[in-house]
Amino acid sequence: MRDARMDADGIWEEDFDQAGRRAGRMLESIEMMQADLEKITGLGEAASGQVKVTVAADGKVLEVVFGPRISRLSSWTLAEHVLLAAHDAQHDAERKTQDLMREALDGFDPATAKTRLDRLLRLQW
Repeated sequence: MRDARMDADGIWEEDFDQAGRRAGRMLESIEMMQADLEKITGLGEAASGQVKVTVAADGKVLEVVFGPRISRLSSWTLAEHVLLAAHDAQHDAERKTQDLMREALDGFDPATAKTRLDRLLRLQW
């Protein structure tokens, strides 16, 4: 039996305390994770490795490198390969970010949270 008080909505005081402690632990984890997030980069390649793009965790392009055979491509084709490599690099960075979050925030799955948020945003109010 519980010794704590219950409010008018049927929520136990100890439930608030437990949620507060969990939120505190999550904030500590997030603060420690911030430095690791800043180090995350994603790498994407296209045109058989002749185009390489590196992005930061936020998707910002940090570097684009072309291999020696890249001059054989038309400008249109080169642009397509740069976009493909950048897209792959962003997915790589996103995957690494989600892995870090799963590790740091026990029980939290960013992909599931994103799916639920997307569903909520599509609701007609």
